[in-house]
Amino acid sequence: MTVLALAIDVGGTKVEAALVDDRGVVLPGSRDRRPTGGGSSSDELAEAVREVAEHALRALPEGARVVGTGIGSAGPVDLHEGTVSPINLPAWRGFPLRTLVEGLVGETVPDSAPVTLRLDGVSLALAEHWVGATQGVDNALAITVSTGVGGGLIVNGRLLSGGTGNAGHIGQIQIASRTPGQTSQSATLEVLASGPHTVAWAQDQGWTGTRGEDLAAGYAAGDELAIRAVKRSATALGEAITSVTTLLDLDVVAVGGGFSRVSPDYLDLVRAVIDEAAYNSYATRIRVVKSGLSDESPLIGAAALVHQSHLLG
Repeated sequence: MTVLALAIDVGGTKVEAALVDDRGVVLPGSRDRRPTGGGSSSDELAEAVREVAEHALRALPEGARVVGTGIGSAGPVDLHEGTVSPINLPAWRGFPLRTLVEGLVGETVPDSAPVTLRLDGVSLALAEHWVGATQGVDNALAITVSTGVGGGLIVNGRLLSGGTGNAGHIGQIQIASRTPGQTSQSATLEVLASGPHTVAWAQDQGWTGTRGEDLAAGYAAGDELAIRAVKRSATALGEAITSVTTLLDLDVVAVGGGFSRVSPDYLDLVRAVIDEAAYNSYATRIRVVKSGLSDESPLIGAAALVHQSHLLG
């Protein structure tokens, strides 16, 4: 019998779902996507989740079985309550996502296993450990650098979730000094390294491009501002990796996401920062590698919550 996981990914710009087998392969025809966004209402977001999940389940082959549902969601999340409060989806604050999906799946697949919710970056780390670039590594960090910056951790061979499920929220750690009395948001890794924020910083310096693709083209052409912007992002990411590695003594970091491909040497720039910034020499031994996952990685991460549930912390 083919065993499948219903995988659901909830992000700031889209929600998608698919059926994924126990090798990490997405079942053809089961994947579906709906747009989200900061202007979406709570009902619109909930309906998007219903639509993609129902599409995926309609693709269930005869004789196959759904053995569980995994949800990777933008955070923060609350594992005890089963709720999510994605930073970029203000309509959802303490939204009972797990309950919503449990009801939906229970109606369609009555004998399915319970629904598992985790932070999307945490799910990504489990996917890299399962079928990606950190297979066989007991202490690893997975990072995605894109519209935002997310991450997750494998420590001593197990997924690190933390007390509420938000361990690995690397995008919101503070990298730069903040002005006393002010929020630390402007000093976070996400603000200093993500694609849209890097583009915005370059524009403030006088750069005339509008997108990450323009920044990549400018970097390749030797544009001074584009080069400064890309190096600024890589520096922030390298400093964050150095801090986390110093704390947890990690072996490998897998870096993915669209903006991590803004320049061919982006990971080399990150590696150079680690070598320079690390105070303790053991922190420099971490290997910086490209993600081993495709654009299906959020779904594979959600499915890993089912197929690799024995590694859940």
